[in-house]
Amino acid sequence: MRYDLDDLRLFLHVVTEGSITAGAHRMHMSLPSASARVRSLEHHAGVALLIRGRRGVRPTPAGTTLARHARDVLARTTRLESAVASYTRSPTAPLRLLAGGSAMHRLVPQALISFLRAHPDTDVTVSESRTPQTVRKLTDGEADLGVVLDDEAGDCALRTEPLGDDSLAVIGQAGGILAGRTTLAYSEVAEHPLVGLDADSSLRRWIEKHLGPHAPVARHRTTVANLHVLVSLVAAGVGLAVVPRRAIDPRQNLDVCDLKDSWARRHHLLAWGVKDGAAPTATAALAEHLRRAAQSERSPHPAHEDSAD
Repeated sequence: MRYDLDDLRLFLHVVTEGSITAGAHRMHMSLPSASARVRSLEHHAGVALLIRGRRGVRPTPAGTTLARHARDVLARTTRLESAVASYTRSPTAPLRLLAGGSAMHRLVPQALISFLRAHPDTDVTVSESRTPQTVRKLTDGEADLGVVLDDEAGDCALRTEPLGDDSLAVIGQAGGILAGRTTLAYSEVAEHPLVGLDADSSLRRWIEKHLGPHAPVARHRTTVANLHVLVSLVAAGVGLAVVPRRAIDPRQNLDVCDLKDSWARRHHLLAWGVKDGAAPTATAALAEHLRRAAQSERSPHPAHEDSAD
């Protein structure tokens, strides 16, 4: 037999409320109309679906089975309607977010998860970008938001706001050569085997830029593409590494020291693009999710937080 979806909805309301009158009210139907629909449903099913009494109704075993499957059918119908409706919405250009390497490690993913769940009709294009390139693209209207480093953003004409500390630290395997140390200069770090990021990574380039041409020659046992792999290798005892403090998971098997070089103190800024036609409400919402992510990801060490450009 063919089942009418409104009949199934009515039947579920009747079963849930224990009353045909209440079910009719939930469906905005008259009682005679609802009663006729329920009787028609029973007629086509060929079996009684409700036990009627003075205090209301309750489902028969057949009615209980019908109700269970009706819930599943209606839930699937809702998902179907939502999926098809997504193709009828007015297409909008995706927001474009740019960020450096350490921000992409935890800050940006956390903000994206909450934003995309809360805004199912808004898409976001995310790209890793060093601060100078991010500033240029924001200025040229090629992006909506960017997470940049304060010392590299300089006196750019963009609207910016503080987003959190992104200072660097030295990490090593727990109980290793960093045990008992609280601070370390990079010149001493470079005396030991290191694990580093790939040469074209934004963090690696940033460090080398500030070390200058007279930097101590360091031995990298290996270089990897992302901070997650790097931290895991260090925890396993492969070597030391310089990373943003907010990229460090306190649950990992690590010793952590401050990097005392002045260039290791840095902060993230949230920068707004100069983009004609951008959706201001969506951009502001994404900015708020980035703020919340930065706040929630704060390190237990008060002087430090998460991210890198």
